[in-house]
Amino acid sequence: MQPVREGLFRACDDGTARLLGGRCGECQRVHFPRGETCPYCSAEDCSDAELGPRGTLWLYTSVLRAPPGYRGDVPFGFGIVELEQGARVISRLTEADPARLRRGQSMRLVVDRLHNDEDGNPVSTYAFAPEGE
Repeated sequence: MQPVREGLFRACDDGTARLLGGRCGECQRVHFPRGETCPYCSAEDCSDAELGPRGTLWLYTSVLRAPPGYRGDVPFGFGIVELEQGARVISRLTEADPARLRRGQSMRLVVDRLHNDEDGNPVSTYAFAPEGE
């Protein structure tokens, strides 16, 4: 599967995934996506940091209608997950039913099929799945 955009995530050989973020050399905070400048303190001393694969669900909803330009399936879950390393990430969720989600729920990072490109090839993105699914 080709990624929706290079440089956002990587699939690991053990079936897990990692987000490709950054760590500030000044304040030591992590951020996603990776950037040359720290979004917290504006320092320009950022290095690569792999983030995940686990986190905690903070906020969630279900998207029932496709946003403009979106080519994936609906409905889909959407939420904010705080990673083990402290960064909060806005992300797709593999669970679309809000009744099956709860604040504080353990989540794991996965690579998920988003849609097929014009040639019918699968395009993947990162998403978070409830732990145990």
